[in-house]
Formats: sequence, C-alpha cells, structure tokens
Amino acid sequence: MNRGRQLGFWMCLALVMGNMIGSGVFLLPASLAPYGLNSLYGWLLTAAGSLLLATVFAGLARAFPGKPAYAYVQMAFGNRTGFVVAWGYWVAVWVGNAAVAIAAVSYLSYVVPWISATPGASIGVTLGFIWLFTIINMLGARESGSVQVITTVLKLLPLLAVIVLGLILLGQGRMIDANAGAPAVAFSWDAVNASAILTLWAFLGLESAAVASEKIRDPERIIPLATFWGTLITALVYILICTVVIVLIPAKALAVSSAPLADLIARYWGADWGDWIAAFAAISALGALNGWILLQGELPGQMARAGAFPAWLARRSQRDTPVPALLLTGVLVSVVVVLNAEKGMVEIFTFLLLISTSAILVMYLLSAAGALLLYKRGELSLQRPMTGFLMVAACACVYALWALFGAGKDAVLWGFFLLASALPVYYFSRSQVRQALLSLPLLAIVPVWHVITHFRM
Repeated sequence: MNRGRQLGFWMCLALVMGNMIGSGVFLLPASLAPYGLNSLYGWLLTAAGSLLLATVFAGLARAFPGKPAYAYVQMAFGNRTGFVVAWGYWVAVWVGNAAVAIAAVSYLSYVVPWISATPGASIGVTLGFIWLFTIINMLGARESGSVQVITTVLKLLPLLAVIVLGLILLGQGRMIDANAGAPAVAFSWDAVNASAILTLWAFLGLESAAVASEKIRDPERIIPLATFWGTLITALVYILICTVVIVLIPAKALAVSSAPLADLIARYWGADWGDWIAAFAAISALGALNGWILLQGELPGQMARAGAFPAWLARRSQRDTPVPALLLTGVLVSVVVVLNAEKGMVEIFTFLLLISTSAILVMYLLSAAGALLLYKRGELSLQRPMTGFLMVAACACVYALWALFGAGKDAVLWGFFLLASALPVYYFSRSQVRQALLSLPLLAIVPVWHVITHFRM
C-alpha cells in the first residue's frame, strides 16, 4: 500500500464536511435575514444543486479512481483548459485561505480580547495559525486527517446544540410567536435567487475528496461515498440551522446581529453560552483552514508532475507530503494576510469570497459538462445504467451555469481575469515562446498580484 494513501472513509468524510462547514454558517443567517423564509427556499435550492454536483464528482471518481478533480476537465477539454481550471482553483484556494484565517482569529478575539486590543497581535496570531496547520500537513496525511476529524466533531457540537434548542422550544410551543411584530416578507423568486447565491459559497469544498485523491485509500469506493454523504449531511445541518434561527430570533434583531448563533444561545441559555459559540466558530474556521491547506499543497504537486509547474514542486518528503508546495503556498497566504492587515474582516472576506466562488464554479461547470462529453466520446462508463447519471450531470451543468451568472458581473469578470492569467504560465511552462509573448498582455491587464493587492490600490 502506498504510504501516502493514509485517509480512510471517516477522515475523508471529515475533510469534505470540514472544508464546507467553516465560518459561513455562523454568519450567513444575518446576511439572509432580509429575505425571511425565502432564505430557507434558497438553502433548499442550493442544497439540491450541490447534491447534483456531488453526484457528478462521485460518479467521475468511481469511473476514474485516483484522478484529481481538475483531471476530469483535462480529459474532456484538453491540457490547456485543464491547466487553466486547475490554476484558477489553486489560486482561489490559497487566496481564500487568507480570508478563512482572518475570520477564525476575528471570532477568537471575542473570547480572547487581548488579540484585538494589542497592536499587531491579530496579524501575528493569524500567521501563527497558518504556519501551525502548514506544519501539521507537512507531518503527514494521517496527522492532518486526525486534526480534521477532531475539529469537525467540535464544530458540529454547537450546531447540534442550536438544533436541539429549536426542537425543545418547538415542543414547548415557544417558536410560534418568535417573530411577532416583524414585517412579513412575501415570497419572491428574486429573493430566493439572491439568498441561493449567498448560500452557495457555504457548499464550496464538496469536491475536496476528489482533489485529495492521491491521499485516500481505496479512492474508487471512498471518494464517492464521502463526497455524497458529506454534502448531504452538511446540507441537512445548514437547512435545520437556518430554520431554527429564522423562527427563534426576531427578524429585526437578526438583521443587525454580528454573531447570530451566539445571540440565539445567549437569548435562551445565557450570555456565557454565547461566548462558547464564538469559541466553537473559531474552531470551525480553523478546521476548514487545516483541510484547505492540505488541498493547496496537493494541487501544485499534481500540476508539477503533469509538467505544468516546476519539477521541484513535485518533491515529497519521507512522509510522502508535498513540503515544497506547502512552503510556497504558506508564504503566499501569509503575503495576502500581511498586505490586507489594515482592512476589516468583512471587506477582505467579501472580495476574496467573490473571486474564489467564481473560479471554483467554473471548475464545477466544466466538470459536469466534461462528464457528458466523455460519455459521448465513449470514455466514461460506470458499468451501470447511465441514463440517471447523465440527467444528473445535465442538471448540474444548468445549475452551475445559473449560479455563475447569478454571482454577478463582478464575480464573472474577476473570475475570467484570474483564469486568463494562467495562460502565460501555461505557455511558458511548455517553452512555447512565441505564444507566451502573445499572452503577456493578459498579465499586463490583470496579473494575479493585482487581484491579491486589490484593496491597497
């Protein structure tokens, strides 16, 4: 057995769920408050679309065991498109990790006030966590997977507590008048669509098992199971949490809440419990950071072995971990954090979320479309009736396309620029000098560095 394949089903399930459940579930209820019950329909729509995508990735993982997620696009559309998608996904991951780390420390500062009160402490703690989890991932997949299991269990505890609280109050009949006096929000497809787009980023990461395929034992069996069940369980948790929060917190109070779950627990169980929720929110974000750091190290190694990145990024330690790639991405994430140290959490988080979501949506869209194309060319067979899977893949294409355009003009534009910046790298990596020179204007228009330093211009 390959020593690198150390992740079993439970670690793989924790990777999928842990990467999806980050800080968003603790913040989104406030963002969704203006939409009332329409936000619940938005969650249902997003959950359905995410399950379609999860089914596609599960089927592709079963058909092509051991292949990383971007390889499906590469097989269907060629090396160049595969590289562009992989590049966009990789940059989206490590840029987004900066936002996750900042969010984690922001929550932690509620529990440990000196972090926000001491000059420079916040950025120091943020960088400390980035490098702590980078080192853990250098130690090996089993160590990283163990941390992921522990943090996933811990992050589920407060969410389950909120669900239990809701069930108890429902049994007592106290949920009926929770929103008494609040203005009713009429059903509206526009409101449903808007809330569905907001909830979409909470499901980013459903492809995590496929990205980390080289770390997983028996990938043909484990990746499909972990992908589907991880997405389904996460969707159920999200929908239950959203329902409880909407019914238990008055709409006006929810709209101005900076920590909805903490406010909910504090309202019914006392302020001390609210502080615990903030602590668990920090743990939740840190668990997601650990899982995403694993992926940001695996991707450049995979691309280096394919000849698209420098060969030294493919080197692995005796523990079979991509140490050079982890060090490089650790430095890149640290640079993003330092450059945006003076900005507020919401501002940087919103922008980084914008470009991360759009780039990952492109991979979702092309993966689903690639499944259809591979079947048409006779390269995809699941050794079972394909009609259902093909219908799911077609619906997943429609959903991903709708979500991409629904994300807005800015998201599509930044996502396009981010993907376009991959072309010079692609051509230079293949020593096609003439084509590389022709592609240089793309770098002049919008280099990745411009994206990263957007707020400092």
